[in-house]
Amino acid sequence: MDDSVPQHAGRRAVLGLGLGLTALTATPLGSLLGLSAEASASGRIPEVRPTDPGAYISFTPRRGSFALVRNGRAVPVLVSDRDWPGVVRVAGDLQSDIERVTGVRPTLSHGAVPRGREITIIGTVGRSPLIDGLVARGKLDVSAIHGKWETSLQTVVDHPLPGVDRAFVIAGSDQRGTIYGTYDVSRGIGVSPWYWWDDVVPVHRDEIHVLPGRHTQGTPAVKYRGFFINDENPALGTWAPAYFGPGKAPGFEGGFNADFYARVFEVMLRLKANYLWPAVWGRAFAEDDPLNHATAKAYGVVMGTSHEAPMMRGIEEWNRHAVAAVRDSAGNITTPGHDPYGGTGEWSFRRNAEAIKAYWADGIRRMKDEDFEGVVTLGMRGNGDVSLPDGDGIELMTEIIATQRALLAEVSGKDVTAIPQVWTLYKEVQRYWDRGLRVPDDVTVVLTDDNWSNIRKLPDLANEARTGGYGLYYHFDYVGVGRNYKWVDTASLPNMWDQLHQSIAYGNHGLWVANVGDLKGNELPTQFFLEYAWNPDRWPLDRLPEWEERYARQNFGEKQATAIAAVLRAYARLQSRRKPELLNRKITLNPAKDPAKDSSAIVYDDEATPFSIVDYRELERVTEEWRQLAAEAERVGRRLPASAQDAWYELAGYEVQATANLYALREAEFTNLHYAAQGRALTNDLAAAAEARLADDLALAGRFNTQVADGKWQGFQTQPHIDYGDVARYGPNAPWQQPEINNVAIKDVLFPAVKRIDLPAGPEMGVAVDGSAAWWPHEQSPAVLPVFSPYQSQPAQYIEVFNRGRAPFDYRVRTGAPWLTPDRVRGRVEQQDRITLRVDWARAPKGVTEVPVTVTGPDGAEVVVTAVVDRPALSRSRLAGFVEANGYVSIEADHYSRAVDGGGIHWQRIPDIGRTGAGMEPFPVTAARQTPGGNSPRLEYRISLFTTGQVTVHAYLSPRNNPLPTDGLTYAVSFGDAPPQRVNVTKATGADDGTMNAQWARHTSDNVNVTSTAHHIGAAGVHVLKFWMVDPTVVLQNLVVDTGGLKPSYLGPPESLRLR
Repeated sequence: MDDSVPQHAGRRAVLGLGLGLTALTATPLGSLLGLSAEASASGRIPEVRPTDPGAYISFTPRRGSFALVRNGRAVPVLVSDRDWPGVVRVAGDLQSDIERVTGVRPTLSHGAVPRGREITIIGTVGRSPLIDGLVARGKLDVSAIHGKWETSLQTVVDHPLPGVDRAFVIAGSDQRGTIYGTYDVSRGIGVSPWYWWDDVVPVHRDEIHVLPGRHTQGTPAVKYRGFFINDENPALGTWAPAYFGPGKAPGFEGGFNADFYARVFEVMLRLKANYLWPAVWGRAFAEDDPLNHATAKAYGVVMGTSHEAPMMRGIEEWNRHAVAAVRDSAGNITTPGHDPYGGTGEWSFRRNAEAIKAYWADGIRRMKDEDFEGVVTLGMRGNGDVSLPDGDGIELMTEIIATQRALLAEVSGKDVTAIPQVWTLYKEVQRYWDRGLRVPDDVTVVLTDDNWSNIRKLPDLANEARTGGYGLYYHFDYVGVGRNYKWVDTASLPNMWDQLHQSIAYGNHGLWVANVGDLKGNELPTQFFLEYAWNPDRWPLDRLPEWEERYARQNFGEKQATAIAAVLRAYARLQSRRKPELLNRKITLNPAKDPAKDSSAIVYDDEATPFSIVDYRELERVTEEWRQLAAEAERVGRRLPASAQDAWYELAGYEVQATANLYALREAEFTNLHYAAQGRALTNDLAAAAEARLADDLALAGRFNTQVADGKWQGFQTQPHIDYGDVARYGPNAPWQQPEINNVAIKDVLFPAVKRIDLPAGPEMGVAVDGSAAWWPHEQSPAVLPVFSPYQSQPAQYIEVFNRGRAPFDYRVRTGAPWLTPDRVRGRVEQQDRITLRVDWARAPKGVTEVPVTVTGPDGAEVVVTAVVDRPALSRSRLAGFVEANGYVSIEADHYSRAVDGGGIHWQRIPDIGRTGAGMEPFPVTAARQTPGGNSPRLEYRISLFTTGQVTVHAYLSPRNNPLPTDGLTYAVSFGDAPPQRVNVTKATGADDGTMNAQWARHTSDNVNVTSTAHHIGAAGVHVLKFWMVDPTVVLQNLVVDTGGLKPSYLGPPESLRLR
């Protein structure tokens, strides 16, 4: 889009100012290799050294360093009042940041040289007389940044001005280059970009020094980088007008004013973002405060409008002043409408074109008159983030875009190809592209994810590069199909890295924008998104832990950074299993229907847990993992100083504690419903426990709203997240929409509601067994435990003896074999006891043995449970790899026995991208489709099977869409030398990311795509299971071989025992 931004050779470029930034390992020690001043006595100009943010800052003096603060004094700051307004403003922020860190406030001068032998000079090449004067006198060499996009230089200059011995100079190639360079110093001295938004108090320092050398952070890889404030009700929409004051548009007091956006613009620039889509739901940026655009200009921020808001006008500007005409089925107006342009009020180019064109022209005229920097959105969608009511004909969209570009040229008076423009292929709009519509080459085509962080389309490498290039629209927040997710951060850093890496690899680097929801709450993914966009090569996969520790250090200091990063990493891993809003939705398949052809094959139950209550102890295990994480987070938080407690709660503590509490709530709630059906005495206690966890949820939010930062965030933590699906309470949109009535969010209640039961006065014994939802003696069929195996990895089998009355009773447990023993043989039950059974395999006979386990209770009541014990005859010495037990073999993708590379393709392990562990993906992601078989790339897994005959292999994949121009995302599976069976995931599942059908929603909700193949096993023993690459971008998470005993569960069974 601009020659000054690095273009990627072969869609991949070396970043930086003519320097390789792939390592970018410059540190303060590395910076010492530079000279102590801009020019040495020999006249040699030291090279510019790329550094991490603020890496040239030290808190102790070094040889040749420059003291910004020392002995209680700070050097003055000088900026020209003739520089860009954004630069003049940021000089004041640096002044304040130095004071935040040291308690010493430097003086700030806007033109006149301050008194002092050493000073700081901030300025823009070609704009600041100070910088240009230094260049003209040979004091400062800016050749490395001149003409670059948003590039800065930090260096020390000797004798820069009369009476000044040395100056620390921050120079920028353009306005934002200078702003970013200045904020980079703030990062270096310890001021978090989130200092205001999350009340991060920097570590106090007595001294600040700049290390010698010429430093830069390079030129951004992605030209426009920003975010979209969206879905802002109720949280941000409640808090912002209360804190900053109401919007200025009469009757629309909920609008966001310039004071609010000033805070947004500041954090953007501190994060090296430059581009904003402002809030749109009930808000109109230009009308909510006439100073909003002027504030963006003063800060140096590029304004845009979202994918549904063309020509620099948010859709709310239309909705506030237009009433659409009503038409009958024949298209005749039955109720007239109106708009400010004399039209029918309809948001329809086919029926109200002249008014729409006048409306668009006013948007461009405003951009011209107010002279703010903008990127113009082209195209048109329906009013309310829906498809166009005029139909999806290519001819119509072609006419719309041509009309818009003609208006752009006419109103602006500029060459239309010189005006930055984007066309975003969001949802149904991508169909235009797929059917052949192409916009002019100078327009940036913004590709999108599917709203759930899975990219829908990548640039086709077979096509010529476009001068406008490509962009990316990505989501950390969503309202729509499947279910809203808006409450807390649920982004997976490894998954995001994989998707952003694919984008860069395929040459997508024109404009990136992320839907960040309320912004607050999505700080970590927002910062990573922007920092990766700035320099992808700095953050290869193996450096993600380093990035997480830097993030923790930035916000909480050095001492606890490693522990905090571990907490955040574990939090993201657990959240990636399922959005918390979906913890009361179970999705299953109707076995009588084919999901490849029939979306009704997908069955939703919004009153059930997705995790199994009875198999693999799944619900217990996931809840316990969250409990342990919350306990660790609490321990870490207690080690932080008092000054960090607010930031800790806002950035980590709340989201960890509240999510762990929600899991505990759901466990109590759904166990309550399960027990109520069995009449268990524990039922009512679990109802009370669920209600207590709801009270805890509200209390945690209350602390956020009223106690943190002395109540600064009052009203922010008001996002409902529990009552989804409650149709009876808030209507037919409840399965996907947040709990709300008349578009106003309502307070959470328990849904489904817990149950309480009446118990008889006397005792009554009930017995339940592992792996069954039934109970005895009520159930007529025999009680049978899951098969015992010496190779099992699933939790030990158990029997539960429970009371169905109020009086306690004694019980006894007897087994029919001395080598099968319970962990208790007798007890007294008030509510219930769990008895675990174990096998002494040295004494157990070979083969399959059925052993009775007798439970005796009050009044001689007796239940006999059958324990099936399977000690395979095949010797352990003849086994290898993962061993079959309990009717399955379960394997984590990265636990292969052999990875076969070939043809320049290798297998890349991506830690924590799976729901239960790492994933495996063929690299490079730009590799061509492969034909499976022979020596083609594959992963091999040695497994030992006792079962012969037909088995089913389930491949658990990340829920990727097909982003490539093929017939569908494909992989292949085989055993041994059998021919590979190809699976076209797209066709087999019927998922359509364009229509967002139920099949697609199932995969995104479950965050996995499971497809299956059938295979014949001729003999027991060791076999090699092969997973073959066909297409790139396929991420394998797990393989499960069902030999006849696989039970339904959400995550799949625990990984099998592996013999080496």
